[in-house]
Amino acid sequence: MKWIFKYMAPYRAAIALGMLIKLAATMAELLLPYILEHIIDVEVPTGQLGLIFLWGALMIGMAVAARQLNVSANCRAVENAHNVSYNMRQDLFVKTANLSGAQFDACGLPSLISRMTSDSYNVQSCVQSLQTICIRAPIMLVGGICITLTMDAVLAAILCAMLPILLAVVLGVSRYGIPLYNKVQEALDDVVRVMRENITGIRVVKALSKEDYERRRFAGCNDAMARSDIKASTVMALPGPFMQLCLNVGLTLVVFVGARRVNEGAMAPGVILAFLTYFNLVLQGVMGLNRIFMMISKASASANRIGAILALPEGQPVLDAAQARQPAGEGFIRFEHVHFSYGAAGAAGAAAFDGGGREKCLEDIDFTLKKGESLGIIGPTGCGKTTVINLLMRFYDADEGGVFVDGRDVRSYPKDELHRKFGVVFQNDMVFNDSLRRNIDFGRGLGEDAVQRAAQDAMAAEFIAHFEDGLEHMADIKGANLSGGQKQRLLIARALAAKPEILILDDASSALDYGTDAALRKAILAGYAGTTTIMVAQRVSSVMNMTNILVMDDGRCIGYGSHEHLLAACPAYREIFETQMGALA
Repeated sequence: MKWIFKYMAPYRAAIALGMLIKLAATMAELLLPYILEHIIDVEVPTGQLGLIFLWGALMIGMAVAARQLNVSANCRAVENAHNVSYNMRQDLFVKTANLSGAQFDACGLPSLISRMTSDSYNVQSCVQSLQTICIRAPIMLVGGICITLTMDAVLAAILCAMLPILLAVVLGVSRYGIPLYNKVQEALDDVVRVMRENITGIRVVKALSKEDYERRRFAGCNDAMARSDIKASTVMALPGPFMQLCLNVGLTLVVFVGARRVNEGAMAPGVILAFLTYFNLVLQGVMGLNRIFMMISKASASANRIGAILALPEGQPVLDAAQARQPAGEGFIRFEHVHFSYGAAGAAGAAAFDGGGREKCLEDIDFTLKKGESLGIIGPTGCGKTTVINLLMRFYDADEGGVFVDGRDVRSYPKDELHRKFGVVFQNDMVFNDSLRRNIDFGRGLGEDAVQRAAQDAMAAEFIAHFEDGLEHMADIKGANLSGGQKQRLLIARALAAKPEILILDDASSALDYGTDAALRKAILAGYAGTTTIMVAQRVSSVMNMTNILVMDDGRCIGYGSHEHLLAACPAYREIFETQMGALA
Protein backbone atom coordinates (compact mmCIF):
# COMPACT_ATOMS: atom_id res chain seq x y z
CA MET A 1 0.00 0.00 0.00
CA LYS A 2 2.97 2.36 0.38
CA TRP A 3 3.01 2.78 -3.41
CA ILE A 4 -0.55 4.13 -3.33
CA PHE A 5 0.23 6.74 -0.67
CA LYS A 6 3.40 7.76 -2.52
CA TYR A 7 1.34 8.72 -5.57
CA MET A 8 -1.38 10.35 -3.48
CA ALA A 9 1.12 12.72 -1.83
CA PRO A 10 1.20 15.39 -4.60
CA TYR A 11 -2.61 15.70 -4.37
CA ARG A 12 -2.90 15.68 -0.60
CA ALA A 13 -4.39 19.21 -0.48
CA ALA A 14 -7.08 18.36 -3.06
CA ILE A 15 -7.74 15.02 -1.37
CA ALA A 16 -7.99 16.69 2.06
CA LEU A 17 -10.50 19.24 0.72
CA GLY A 18 -12.62 16.49 -0.83
CA MET A 19 -12.56 14.52 2.40
CA LEU A 20 -13.62 17.60 4.41
CA ILE A 21 -16.58 18.08 2.05
CA LYS A 22 -17.47 14.41 2.47
CA LEU A 23 -17.22 14.82 6.24
CA ALA A 24 -19.66 17.76 6.12
CA ALA A 25 -22.07 15.76 3.95
CA THR A 26 -21.97 12.80 6.35
CA MET A 27 -22.56 15.02 9.39
CA ALA A 28 -25.58 16.50 7.63
CA GLU A 29 -26.95 13.00 7.02
CA LEU A 30 -26.44 12.09 10.68
CA LEU A 31 -28.48 15.09 11.83
CA LEU A 32 -31.56 14.15 9.81
CA PRO A 33 -32.89 11.41 12.19
CA TYR A 34 -32.14 13.68 15.20
CA ILE A 35 -34.23 16.50 13.69
CA LEU A 36 -37.01 14.03 12.90
CA GLU A 37 -37.03 12.82 16.52
CA HIS A 38 -37.16 16.43 17.74
CA ILE A 39 -40.14 17.21 15.49
CA ILE A 40 -42.09 14.12 16.64
CA ASP A 41 -41.34 14.31 20.37
CA VAL A 42 -41.04 18.06 20.98
CA GLU A 43 -42.75 20.14 18.29
CA VAL A 44 -45.75 17.97 17.32
CA PRO A 45 -47.10 17.73 20.92
CA THR A 46 -47.09 21.57 21.15
CA GLY A 47 -49.30 21.85 18.06
CA GLN A 48 -47.43 24.94 16.83
CA LEU A 49 -47.52 24.52 13.06
CA GLY A 50 -45.07 27.33 12.46
CA LEU A 51 -42.33 25.61 14.44
CA ILE A 52 -43.18 22.25 12.88
CA PHE A 53 -42.83 23.70 9.37
CA LEU A 54 -39.66 25.55 10.38
CA TRP A 55 -38.00 22.36 11.63
CA GLY A 56 -39.32 20.52 8.54
CA ALA A 57 -37.74 23.15 6.29
CA LEU A 58 -34.50 22.76 8.22
CA MET A 59 -34.65 19.00 7.67
CA ILE A 60 -35.26 19.47 3.91
CA GLY A 61 -32.39 21.98 3.70
CA MET A 62 -30.10 19.57 5.52
CA ALA A 63 -31.04 16.77 3.08
CA VAL A 64 -30.39 19.00 0.05
CA ALA A 65 -27.08 20.15 1.51
CA ALA A 66 -26.03 16.55 2.16
CA ARG A 67 -26.89 15.61 -1.41
CA GLN A 68 -24.96 18.51 -2.97
CA LEU A 69 -21.94 18.01 -0.72
CA ASN A 70 -21.87 14.28 -1.54
CA VAL A 71 -21.95 15.04 -5.28
CA SER A 72 -19.10 17.54 -4.94
CA ALA A 73 -17.01 15.20 -2.80
CA ASN A 74 -17.56 12.25 -5.14
CA CYS A 75 -16.58 14.30 -8.22
CA ARG A 76 -13.38 15.43 -6.51
CA ALA A 77 -12.62 11.85 -5.48
CA VAL A 78 -12.98 10.65 -9.08
CA GLU A 79 -10.66 13.39 -10.35
CA ASN A 80 -8.03 12.77 -7.67
CA ALA A 81 -8.13 9.01 -8.21
CA HIS A 82 -7.72 9.53 -11.96
CA ASN A 83 -4.67 11.75 -11.40
CA VAL A 84 -3.07 9.21 -9.08
CA SER A 85 -3.61 6.27 -11.44
CA TYR A 86 -2.52 8.37 -14.44
CA ASN A 87 0.82 9.16 -12.84
CA MET A 88 1.27 5.58 -11.71
CA ARG A 89 0.60 4.23 -15.21
CA GLN A 90 2.99 6.78 -16.69
CA ASP A 91 5.78 5.73 -14.33
CA LEU A 92 5.00 2.07 -14.91
CA PHE A 93 5.13 2.57 -18.67
CA VAL A 94 8.46 4.42 -18.47
CA LYS A 95 9.89 1.76 -16.16
CA THR A 96 8.70 -1.00 -18.47
CA ALA A 97 10.20 0.73 -21.50
CA ASN A 98 13.55 0.92 -19.70
CA LEU A 99 13.72 -2.64 -18.39
CA SER A 100 16.75 -4.57 -19.46
CA GLY A 101 16.21 -7.52 -21.78
CA ALA A 102 16.71 -9.94 -18.89
CA GLN A 103 14.21 -8.09 -16.67
CA PHE A 104 11.64 -7.91 -19.46
CA ASP A 105 11.99 -11.62 -20.17
CA ALA A 106 11.66 -12.43 -16.47
CA CYS A 107 8.54 -10.29 -15.95
CA GLY A 108 6.79 -11.43 -19.12
CA LEU A 109 4.72 -9.30 -21.49
CA PRO A 110 1.26 -10.58 -20.36
CA SER A 111 2.08 -9.81 -16.74
CA LEU A 112 3.26 -6.31 -17.62
CA ILE A 113 0.07 -5.68 -19.60
CA SER A 114 -2.20 -6.80 -16.73
CA ARG A 115 -0.25 -4.64 -14.25
CA MET A 116 -0.71 -1.66 -16.56
CA THR A 117 -4.46 -2.29 -16.96
CA SER A 118 -6.37 -4.25 -14.32
CA ASP A 119 -3.89 -3.64 -11.48
CA SER A 120 -3.79 0.12 -12.05
CA TYR A 121 -7.62 0.14 -12.26
CA ASN A 122 -7.85 -1.64 -8.88
CA VAL A 123 -5.57 1.00 -7.40
CA GLN A 124 -7.68 3.78 -8.91
CA SER A 125 -10.86 2.29 -7.46
CA CYS A 126 -9.23 2.04 -4.05
CA VAL A 127 -8.00 5.65 -4.08
CA GLN A 128 -11.49 6.80 -5.00
CA SER A 129 -13.04 4.74 -2.21
CA LEU A 130 -10.51 5.97 0.34
CA GLN A 131 -11.79 9.52 -0.22
CA THR A 132 -15.48 8.67 0.03
CA ILE A 133 -16.36 5.45 1.84
CA CYS A 134 -13.35 5.78 4.17
CA ILE A 135 -14.81 9.03 5.46
CA ARG A 136 -18.49 8.18 5.38
CA ALA A 137 -18.32 4.70 6.93
CA PRO A 138 -16.32 5.53 10.09
CA ILE A 139 -18.26 8.76 10.68
CA MET A 140 -21.56 6.92 10.29
CA LEU A 141 -20.32 4.29 12.69
CA VAL A 142 -18.81 6.51 15.38
CA GLY A 143 -21.20 9.43 14.96
CA GLY A 144 -24.26 7.17 15.00
CA ILE A 145 -23.13 5.48 18.22
CA CYS A 146 -22.36 8.79 19.92
CA ILE A 147 -25.75 10.29 19.04
CA THR A 148 -27.67 7.16 20.08
CA LEU A 149 -25.86 7.13 23.42
CA THR A 150 -27.23 10.61 24.13
CA MET A 151 -30.74 9.50 23.15
CA ASP A 152 -31.10 6.19 25.05
CA ALA A 153 -28.27 4.21 26.63
CA VAL A 154 -30.22 0.94 26.78
CA LEU A 155 -30.95 0.82 23.04
CA ALA A 156 -27.41 2.03 22.30
CA ALA A 157 -26.06 -0.93 24.28
CA ILE A 158 -27.79 -3.31 21.84
CA LEU A 159 -25.95 -1.62 19.00
CA CYS A 160 -22.58 -1.58 20.75
CA ALA A 161 -22.84 -5.28 21.67
CA MET A 162 -22.89 -6.30 18.01
CA LEU A 163 -20.05 -4.10 16.73
CA PRO A 164 -17.04 -6.12 18.06
CA ILE A 165 -18.40 -9.28 16.43
CA LEU A 166 -18.94 -7.53 13.10
CA LEU A 167 -15.53 -5.86 13.08
CA ALA A 168 -13.77 -9.12 13.96
CA VAL A 169 -15.43 -10.86 11.02
CA VAL A 170 -14.55 -8.04 8.59
CA LEU A 171 -10.90 -7.87 9.67
CA GLY A 172 -10.44 -11.64 9.65
CA VAL A 173 -11.93 -12.13 6.20
CA SER A 174 -10.03 -9.18 4.70
CA ARG A 175 -6.73 -10.46 6.03
CA TYR A 176 -7.34 -13.78 4.31
CA GLY A 177 -8.46 -12.12 1.07
CA ILE A 178 -5.22 -10.39 -0.03
CA PRO A 179 -3.35 -13.61 -0.99
CA LEU A 180 -6.44 -14.79 -2.85
CA TYR A 181 -6.51 -11.64 -4.98
CA ASN A 182 -2.81 -12.11 -5.73
CA LYS A 183 -3.70 -15.48 -7.24
CA VAL A 184 -6.51 -13.89 -9.25
CA GLN A 185 -4.09 -11.41 -10.83
CA GLU A 186 -1.59 -14.18 -11.61
CA ALA A 187 -4.36 -16.16 -13.31
CA LEU A 188 -5.26 -13.03 -15.27
CA ASP A 189 -1.66 -12.91 -16.54
CA ASP A 190 -2.18 -16.34 -18.09
CA VAL A 191 -5.45 -15.28 -19.70
CA VAL A 192 -3.79 -12.20 -21.22
CA ARG A 193 -0.89 -14.33 -22.48
CA VAL A 194 -3.10 -16.84 -24.28
CA MET A 195 -5.39 -14.11 -25.62
CA ARG A 196 -2.41 -12.15 -26.97
CA GLU A 197 -0.96 -15.26 -28.63
CA ASN A 198 -4.26 -16.00 -30.32
CA ILE A 199 -4.87 -12.46 -31.52
CA THR A 200 -1.32 -12.19 -32.86
CA GLY A 201 -1.40 -15.60 -34.50
CA ILE A 202 -5.03 -15.63 -35.63
CA ARG A 203 -4.10 -16.30 -39.26
CA VAL A 204 -2.07 -19.37 -38.31
CA VAL A 205 -4.90 -20.62 -36.09
CA LYS A 206 -7.42 -20.24 -38.92
CA ALA A 207 -5.08 -21.64 -41.57
CA LEU A 208 -4.53 -24.83 -39.55
CA SER A 209 -8.19 -25.05 -38.44
CA LYS A 210 -7.17 -25.03 -34.77
CA GLU A 211 -9.95 -22.80 -33.49
CA ASP A 212 -11.35 -25.58 -31.27
CA TYR A 213 -7.90 -26.38 -29.88
CA GLU A 214 -7.23 -22.73 -29.02
CA ARG A 215 -10.74 -22.39 -27.60
CA ARG A 216 -10.03 -25.27 -25.22
CA ARG A 217 -6.64 -23.81 -24.31
CA PHE A 218 -8.17 -20.42 -23.56
CA ALA A 219 -11.04 -22.07 -21.67
CA GLY A 220 -8.50 -23.77 -19.41
CA CYS A 221 -6.89 -20.45 -18.46
CA ASN A 222 -10.25 -18.73 -18.22
CA ASP A 223 -11.63 -21.47 -15.94
CA ALA A 224 -8.57 -21.23 -13.70
CA MET A 225 -9.05 -17.48 -13.40
CA ALA A 226 -12.79 -17.89 -12.78
CA ARG A 227 -12.13 -20.39 -9.98
CA SER A 228 -9.61 -18.06 -8.35
CA ASP A 229 -11.93 -15.08 -8.68
CA ILE A 230 -14.96 -16.99 -7.37
CA LYS A 231 -12.98 -18.22 -4.37
CA ALA A 232 -11.68 -14.74 -3.55
CA SER A 233 -15.07 -13.06 -4.11
CA THR A 234 -16.89 -15.73 -2.08
CA VAL A 235 -14.55 -15.31 0.87
CA MET A 236 -14.81 -11.50 0.72
CA ALA A 237 -18.62 -11.70 0.40
CA LEU A 238 -19.05 -13.74 3.60
CA PRO A 239 -19.41 -10.74 5.96
CA GLY A 240 -22.33 -9.32 3.94
CA PRO A 241 -25.03 -11.88 4.86
CA PHE A 242 -23.74 -12.05 8.43
CA MET A 243 -24.06 -8.27 8.74
CA GLN A 244 -27.53 -8.36 7.28
CA LEU A 245 -28.52 -10.98 9.87
CA CYS A 246 -27.12 -8.79 12.65
CA LEU A 247 -29.01 -5.81 11.24
CA ASN A 248 -32.32 -7.66 11.27
CA VAL A 249 -31.76 -9.11 14.75
CA GLY A 250 -30.73 -5.71 16.05
CA LEU A 251 -33.71 -3.95 14.53
CA THR A 252 -36.03 -6.54 16.08
CA LEU A 253 -34.44 -6.03 19.51
CA VAL A 254 -34.63 -2.23 19.16
CA VAL A 255 -38.36 -2.38 18.33
CA PHE A 256 -39.08 -4.90 21.13
CA VAL A 257 -37.05 -3.17 23.84
CA GLY A 258 -38.00 0.30 22.65
CA ALA A 259 -41.73 -0.49 22.68
CA ARG A 260 -41.52 -1.74 26.26
CA ARG A 261 -39.61 1.36 27.36
CA VAL A 262 -42.18 3.63 25.68
CA ASN A 263 -44.98 1.76 27.51
CA GLU A 264 -43.06 2.18 30.77
CA GLY A 265 -42.66 5.91 30.06
CA ALA A 266 -38.87 5.64 30.02
CA MET A 267 -38.52 7.13 26.54
CA ALA A 268 -40.44 9.07 23.91
CA PRO A 269 -41.86 7.25 20.83
CA GLY A 270 -39.90 9.40 18.38
CA VAL A 271 -36.68 7.95 19.79
CA ILE A 272 -37.61 4.51 18.42
CA LEU A 273 -38.05 5.89 14.91
CA ALA A 274 -34.76 7.80 15.14
CA PHE A 275 -33.05 4.76 16.60
CA LEU A 276 -34.19 2.53 13.75
CA THR A 277 -32.68 5.00 11.29
CA TYR A 278 -29.44 5.35 13.28
CA PHE A 279 -29.18 1.60 13.67
CA ASN A 280 -29.43 1.30 9.90
CA LEU A 281 -26.84 4.05 9.40
CA VAL A 282 -24.40 2.45 11.85
CA LEU A 283 -24.75 -0.94 10.16
CA GLN A 284 -24.22 0.80 6.81
CA GLY A 285 -21.02 2.17 8.31
CA VAL A 286 -19.88 -1.33 9.28
CA MET A 287 -20.77 -2.67 5.84
CA GLY A 288 -18.91 0.27 4.34
CA LEU A 289 -15.86 -0.79 6.32
CA ASN A 290 -16.28 -4.24 4.82
CA ARG A 291 -16.25 -2.70 1.33
CA ILE A 292 -13.18 -0.67 2.27
CA PHE A 293 -11.30 -3.77 3.36
CA MET A 294 -12.36 -5.58 0.21
CA MET A 295 -11.10 -2.68 -1.92
CA ILE A 296 -7.88 -2.50 0.08
CA SER A 297 -7.38 -6.25 -0.31
CA LYS A 298 -7.62 -5.96 -4.09
CA ALA A 299 -5.60 -2.77 -4.24
CA SER A 300 -2.89 -4.12 -1.95
CA ALA A 301 -2.38 -7.12 -4.20
CA SER A 302 -2.33 -4.88 -7.27
CA ALA A 303 -0.13 -2.21 -5.69
CA ASN A 304 2.38 -4.86 -4.63
CA ARG A 305 2.54 -6.16 -8.20
CA ILE A 306 3.00 -2.65 -9.60
CA GLY A 307 5.53 -1.83 -6.88
CA ALA A 308 7.53 -4.95 -7.73
CA ILE A 309 8.13 -3.48 -11.21
CA LEU A 310 8.74 0.10 -10.06
CA ALA A 311 11.19 -1.12 -7.40
CA LEU A 312 13.34 -3.07 -9.86
CA PRO A 313 16.91 -1.79 -9.86
CA GLU A 314 18.35 -0.24 -12.97
CA GLY A 315 19.10 -3.35 -14.99
CA GLN A 316 21.98 -1.90 -16.97
CA PRO A 317 23.74 0.94 -15.16
CA VAL A 318 26.12 3.12 -17.14
CA LEU A 319 29.70 2.32 -16.18
CA ASP A 320 32.29 5.03 -15.68
CA ALA A 321 35.72 4.92 -17.31
CA ALA A 322 37.27 3.07 -14.35
CA GLN A 323 34.65 0.31 -14.43
CA ALA A 324 34.41 -0.15 -18.20
CA ARG A 325 36.63 -2.56 -20.10
CA GLN A 326 39.21 -1.24 -22.51
CA PRO A 327 39.45 -2.80 -25.99
CA ALA A 328 42.49 -4.93 -26.68
CA GLY A 329 42.89 -3.47 -30.17
CA GLU A 330 41.55 -0.97 -32.65
CA GLY A 331 38.28 -1.16 -34.55
CA PHE A 332 34.96 0.63 -34.76
CA ILE A 333 32.98 -2.43 -33.61
CA ARG A 334 34.69 -5.15 -31.60
CA PHE A 335 33.50 -8.35 -29.96
CA GLU A 336 36.25 -9.74 -27.74
CA HIS A 337 35.71 -13.37 -26.70
CA VAL A 338 32.05 -12.79 -25.84
CA HIS A 339 30.03 -15.43 -23.98
CA PHE A 340 26.34 -15.03 -23.26
CA SER A 341 23.46 -17.04 -21.81
CA TYR A 342 19.80 -16.06 -21.63
CA GLY A 343 18.35 -16.27 -18.15
CA ALA A 344 21.73 -15.74 -16.51
CA ALA A 345 21.44 -15.81 -12.74
CA GLY A 346 23.33 -12.58 -12.43
CA ALA A 347 20.95 -10.54 -14.60
CA ALA A 348 19.95 -7.50 -12.54
CA GLY A 349 16.40 -7.66 -11.31
CA ALA A 350 15.63 -10.97 -13.02
CA ALA A 351 16.17 -13.01 -9.88
CA ALA A 352 12.98 -11.59 -8.42
CA PHE A 353 10.94 -13.14 -11.21
CA ASP A 354 12.65 -16.32 -12.39
CA GLY A 355 14.75 -19.17 -11.09
CA GLY A 356 17.99 -18.03 -12.69
CA GLY A 357 18.17 -20.86 -15.24
CA ARG A 358 20.79 -20.47 -17.97
CA GLU A 359 20.31 -21.04 -21.66
CA LYS A 360 23.68 -21.00 -23.41
CA CYS A 361 23.54 -18.90 -26.56
CA LEU A 362 26.95 -17.43 -27.56
CA GLU A 363 30.39 -18.89 -27.00
CA ASP A 364 33.67 -17.05 -27.63
CA ILE A 365 32.46 -14.65 -30.35
CA ASP A 366 35.43 -12.54 -31.47
CA PHE A 367 35.56 -10.16 -34.47
CA THR A 368 36.45 -6.60 -35.46
CA LEU A 369 34.90 -4.17 -37.94
CA LYS A 370 36.42 -0.91 -39.13
CA LYS A 371 34.27 2.17 -39.66
CA GLY A 372 32.46 1.99 -42.99
CA GLU A 373 32.96 -1.77 -43.38
CA SER A 374 30.10 -4.21 -43.64
CA LEU A 375 29.40 -7.50 -41.91
CA GLY A 376 27.05 -10.27 -42.95
CA ILE A 377 25.94 -12.79 -40.33
CA ILE A 378 24.63 -16.08 -41.61
CA GLY A 379 23.79 -19.43 -40.08
CA PRO A 380 20.89 -21.75 -39.25
CA THR A 381 17.87 -20.64 -37.25
CA GLY A 382 18.59 -20.32 -33.53
CA CYS A 383 22.36 -20.13 -33.89
CA GLY A 384 22.62 -16.75 -32.11
CA LYS A 385 22.64 -14.26 -34.99
CA THR A 386 20.09 -11.89 -33.46
CA THR A 387 21.72 -12.24 -30.06
CA VAL A 388 24.88 -10.65 -31.47
CA ILE A 389 22.75 -7.62 -32.39
CA ASN A 390 21.10 -7.57 -28.95
CA LEU A 391 24.49 -7.43 -27.25
CA LEU A 392 25.81 -4.77 -29.63
CA MET A 393 22.84 -2.51 -28.82
CA ARG A 394 23.08 -3.46 -25.15
CA PHE A 395 19.63 -4.94 -24.77
CA TYR A 396 21.55 -7.55 -22.77
CA ASP A 397 25.02 -7.55 -21.21
CA ALA A 398 27.59 -10.21 -22.04
CA ASP A 399 28.40 -12.77 -19.34
CA GLU A 400 32.06 -12.72 -20.30
CA GLY A 401 34.18 -10.74 -22.74
CA GLY A 402 33.62 -7.25 -24.06
CA VAL A 403 31.52 -5.46 -26.69
CA PHE A 404 32.90 -2.15 -27.99
CA VAL A 405 31.62 0.61 -30.26
CA ASP A 406 33.98 3.36 -31.43
CA GLY A 407 36.61 2.30 -28.90
CA ARG A 408 34.26 2.35 -25.89
CA ASP A 409 32.67 -0.41 -23.88
CA VAL A 410 28.94 -0.30 -24.77
CA ARG A 411 28.22 -0.37 -21.03
CA SER A 412 29.86 3.06 -20.67
CA TYR A 413 27.40 4.74 -23.08
CA PRO A 414 24.21 6.39 -21.84
CA LYS A 415 21.40 4.49 -23.51
CA ASP A 416 20.23 7.35 -25.75
CA GLU A 417 23.76 8.20 -26.88
CA LEU A 418 24.43 4.59 -27.84
CA HIS A 419 21.14 4.02 -29.64
CA ARG A 420 21.41 7.26 -31.66
CA LYS A 421 24.30 5.64 -33.50
CA PHE A 422 22.04 2.90 -34.87
CA GLY A 423 19.47 2.52 -37.57
CA VAL A 424 17.81 -0.87 -37.09
CA VAL A 425 15.29 -3.18 -38.68
CA PHE A 426 14.53 -6.20 -36.50
CA GLN A 427 12.81 -9.43 -37.38
CA ASN A 428 9.03 -8.95 -37.27
CA ASP A 429 9.52 -5.23 -36.65
CA MET A 430 6.59 -2.94 -35.93
CA VAL A 431 4.64 -0.85 -38.41
CA PHE A 432 2.46 1.56 -36.45
CA ASN A 433 -1.10 2.62 -37.13
CA ASP A 434 -0.02 5.97 -38.55
CA SER A 435 0.85 7.61 -41.85
CA LEU A 436 3.76 6.25 -43.89
CA ARG A 437 5.56 9.56 -43.37
CA ARG A 438 5.32 9.35 -39.58
CA ASN A 439 6.30 5.69 -39.65
CA ILE A 440 9.53 6.68 -41.42
CA ASP A 441 10.18 9.81 -39.38
CA PHE A 442 9.12 8.18 -36.09
CA GLY A 443 9.01 11.42 -34.12
CA ARG A 444 12.57 12.46 -34.96
CA GLY A 445 11.66 15.63 -36.89
CA LEU A 446 13.87 14.63 -39.83
CA GLY A 447 12.33 16.86 -42.48
CA GLU A 448 10.84 16.21 -45.90
CA ASP A 449 14.13 15.70 -47.76
CA ALA A 450 15.39 13.05 -45.32
CA VAL A 451 12.09 11.13 -45.47
CA GLN A 452 11.94 11.25 -49.27
CA ARG A 453 15.59 10.20 -49.63
CA ALA A 454 15.20 7.31 -47.22
CA ALA A 455 12.08 6.07 -49.05
CA GLN A 456 13.97 6.26 -52.35
CA ASP A 457 17.06 4.43 -51.04
CA ALA A 458 14.92 1.73 -49.42
CA MET A 459 13.12 1.03 -52.71
CA ALA A 460 9.89 2.17 -51.01
CA ALA A 461 9.21 5.27 -53.13
CA GLU A 462 7.73 3.21 -55.95
CA PHE A 463 4.93 1.56 -53.96
CA ILE A 464 4.30 4.76 -51.97
CA ALA A 465 3.71 6.61 -55.25
CA HIS A 466 0.88 4.21 -56.09
CA PHE A 467 -1.17 5.49 -53.16
CA GLU A 468 -3.25 8.56 -53.98
CA ASP A 469 -2.22 10.24 -50.73
CA GLY A 470 1.43 9.12 -50.99
CA LEU A 471 3.34 9.46 -47.74
CA GLU A 472 0.14 10.51 -45.97
CA HIS A 473 -1.36 7.07 -46.61
CA MET A 474 -2.36 5.47 -43.31
CA ALA A 475 -0.86 2.11 -42.38
CA ASP A 476 -3.09 -0.24 -40.42
CA ILE A 477 -1.97 -1.77 -37.13
CA LYS A 478 1.12 -3.90 -37.81
CA GLY A 479 0.89 -2.78 -41.44
CA ALA A 480 -1.98 -5.15 -42.17
CA ASN A 481 -2.84 -3.21 -45.34
CA LEU A 482 0.72 -3.55 -46.70
CA SER A 483 2.39 -6.57 -48.26
CA GLY A 484 5.36 -8.22 -46.55
CA GLY A 485 7.81 -6.63 -48.99
CA GLN A 486 6.20 -3.19 -48.61
CA LYS A 487 6.44 -3.39 -44.83
CA GLN A 488 10.11 -4.35 -44.98
CA ARG A 489 10.96 -1.51 -47.35
CA LEU A 490 9.08 0.95 -45.12
CA LEU A 491 11.02 -0.28 -42.09
CA ILE A 492 14.33 -0.04 -43.94
CA ALA A 493 13.44 3.54 -44.89
CA ARG A 494 12.90 4.27 -41.19
CA ALA A 495 16.34 2.86 -40.37
CA LEU A 496 18.06 4.86 -43.14
CA ALA A 497 16.28 8.17 -42.58
CA ALA A 498 18.56 9.54 -39.84
CA LYS A 499 21.80 8.62 -41.65
CA PRO A 500 22.99 6.28 -38.85
CA GLU A 501 26.61 5.48 -38.07
CA ILE A 502 25.68 1.80 -37.79
CA LEU A 503 22.97 0.20 -39.90
CA ILE A 504 21.58 -3.14 -38.72
CA LEU A 505 19.29 -5.19 -40.94
CA ASP A 506 18.17 -8.31 -39.11
CA ASP A 507 16.65 -10.56 -41.78
CA ALA A 508 15.10 -7.37 -43.14
CA SER A 509 14.96 -8.40 -46.80
CA SER A 510 13.48 -11.90 -46.51
CA ALA A 511 10.21 -10.78 -48.15
CA LEU A 512 11.93 -8.97 -51.04
CA ASP A 513 12.46 -10.52 -54.44
CA TYR A 514 16.07 -11.01 -55.53
CA GLY A 515 16.02 -8.01 -57.87
CA THR A 516 14.73 -5.60 -55.22
CA ASP A 517 17.11 -7.08 -52.64
CA ALA A 518 20.08 -6.54 -54.98
CA ALA A 519 18.99 -2.98 -55.83
CA LEU A 520 18.57 -2.21 -52.12
CA ARG A 521 22.05 -3.46 -51.26
CA LYS A 522 23.48 -1.45 -54.12
CA ALA A 523 21.72 1.72 -52.94
CA ILE A 524 22.98 1.26 -49.38
CA LEU A 525 26.59 0.68 -50.51
CA ALA A 526 26.43 3.75 -52.77
CA GLY A 527 24.56 6.20 -50.56
CA TYR A 528 25.80 5.16 -47.12
CA ALA A 529 29.47 4.45 -47.76
CA GLY A 530 30.51 5.83 -44.36
CA THR A 531 27.94 3.75 -42.52
CA THR A 532 29.05 0.52 -40.88
CA THR A 533 26.49 -2.07 -41.96
CA ILE A 534 25.58 -5.34 -40.28
CA MET A 535 23.16 -7.60 -42.10
CA VAL A 536 21.69 -10.77 -40.64
CA ALA A 537 20.35 -12.96 -43.44
CA GLN A 538 19.48 -16.46 -44.54
CA ARG A 539 20.47 -15.80 -48.17
CA VAL A 540 24.08 -16.00 -49.26
CA SER A 541 23.26 -13.49 -52.01
CA SER A 542 22.40 -10.89 -49.35
CA VAL A 543 25.79 -11.12 -47.59
CA MET A 544 28.28 -12.27 -50.23
CA ASN A 545 29.32 -8.73 -51.12
CA MET A 546 29.92 -7.71 -47.51
CA THR A 547 33.43 -6.83 -46.36
CA ASN A 548 33.32 -9.65 -43.84
CA ILE A 549 30.97 -12.54 -43.20
CA LEU A 550 30.43 -14.22 -39.82
CA VAL A 551 29.27 -17.83 -40.13
CA MET A 552 27.60 -19.11 -36.96
CA ASP A 553 26.42 -22.48 -35.72
CA ASP A 554 25.08 -23.30 -32.26
CA GLY A 555 26.29 -19.99 -30.80
CA ARG A 556 29.83 -20.35 -32.08
CA CYS A 557 31.77 -18.70 -34.90
CA ILE A 558 32.73 -21.39 -37.41
CA GLY A 559 33.95 -19.03 -40.11
CA TYR A 560 34.94 -15.37 -40.54
CA GLY A 561 36.25 -13.47 -43.54
CA SER A 562 35.36 -12.45 -47.06
CA HIS A 563 33.12 -14.43 -49.39
CA GLU A 564 36.11 -15.77 -51.33
CA HIS A 565 37.99 -16.70 -48.18
CA LEU A 566 35.01 -18.59 -46.72
CA LEU A 567 34.38 -20.48 -49.93
CA ALA A 568 37.90 -21.84 -49.65
CA ALA A 569 38.21 -22.24 -45.88
CA CYS A 570 34.71 -22.86 -44.43
CA PRO A 571 32.93 -26.07 -45.54
CA ALA A 572 29.65 -25.01 -43.89
CA TYR A 573 29.56 -21.71 -45.79
CA ARG A 574 30.51 -23.41 -49.03
CA GLU A 575 27.67 -25.89 -48.56
CA ILE A 576 25.16 -23.07 -47.98
CA PHE A 577 26.46 -21.25 -51.05
CA GLU A 578 26.29 -24.30 -53.29
CA THR A 579 22.83 -25.24 -52.04
CA GLN A 580 21.34 -21.80 -52.54
CA MET A 581 23.19 -20.53 -55.59
CA GLY A 582 23.03 -23.94 -57.27
CA ALA A 583 19.26 -23.88 -56.88
CA LEU A 584 19.20 -20.47 -58.57
CA ALA A 585 21.45 -21.52 -61.46
